[in-house]
Amino acid sequence: MAPAALLVLLAVVAAVPAATAEMPRLEHPPNKADGSLTLLAVGDWGRRGTYNQSLVATQMGIVGEKMDIDFVISVGDNFYKNGLTGVDDKAFEESFTDIYTAHSLQKPWYTILGNHDYRGDALAQLSPILRKLDSRWICMKSFVVNSEIADFFFVDTTPFVLKYWNNPKKSKYDWRGVAPRENYIANVVKDVDAALKQSTAPWKIVVGHHAIRSVSEHGDTQELLQLLLPTLKAHGVDLYLNGHDHCLEHISSRDSPIQYLTSGAGSKAWRGIFTPNSDKLEFFHDGQGFMSLRLTKAEAHVAFYDVAGAVIHTWGLTKGAH
Repeated sequence: MAPAALLVLLAVVAAVPAATAEMPRLEHPPNKADGSLTLLAVGDWGRRGTYNQSLVATQMGIVGEKMDIDFVISVGDNFYKNGLTGVDDKAFEESFTDIYTAHSLQKPWYTILGNHDYRGDALAQLSPILRKLDSRWICMKSFVVNSEIADFFFVDTTPFVLKYWNNPKKSKYDWRGVAPRENYIANVVKDVDAALKQSTAPWKIVVGHHAIRSVSEHGDTQELLQLLLPTLKAHGVDLYLNGHDHCLEHISSRDSPIQYLTSGAGSKAWRGIFTPNSDKLEFFHDGQGFMSLRLTKAEAHVAFYDVAGAVIHTWGLTKGAH
């Protein structure tokens, strides 16, 4: 982002009144006897089963059964290459319903949009019609899922990225309900700030499509570093979960407790690009797979799996031991 444009946008963010619209809030309390919460996270998957999407889905079903998952998080780029053409697009069934068929995956899929989803009819993915076709599908632009021991803040990150607006190349983005960009971003940041401030959950987890920190092809998203990250740091966010880069990553912040977790390997992967940044790289897998998360009030446990279901990285944290 050009410095002048960034200064203007920062000024808009600072000038937006505190009383913006409240983020929609969904309740999903833990239902296990031990009070734990378990979930899978996957992104960048919708290719009608190709590029190993079906193989990843099979392993998700196996791990989901073992963990007795409560729900799945989809971090965007749900349908390639240009989202859905409308609510009657067969890609919804051919890339979602017909692929994630395991019994353990018949749980809510809390879903956000990625940049490829904005290249089609973005509003179609938000339509209640899709939920009638498959009751698992819960997709909104920005919202909160409260599960008592954790609050999940889903953030619509695509409008933050300036090049989609001023240099879309041959792509056309569905900016209905988004433009003008500056006002939309300012309101999103204010809403996230208010929701985080209100949260009393032991764990605060933010979900976006674009990486804040990444060592793969797309790298760091400068607009998120400058416009969103200060809010996350100010409110003690524990995890930032994203897709966009088609890989699996775990990066630790050097100046905050935030762990950056990329799970964008649901189908096409193997980019062959590595670009380190200034934070601490804990793990990087330039291939397909997915991620799991188990939470209790006091502990978090993350695991990454490859396309064959092998555990290739784990990480754990006891609350208060940052």
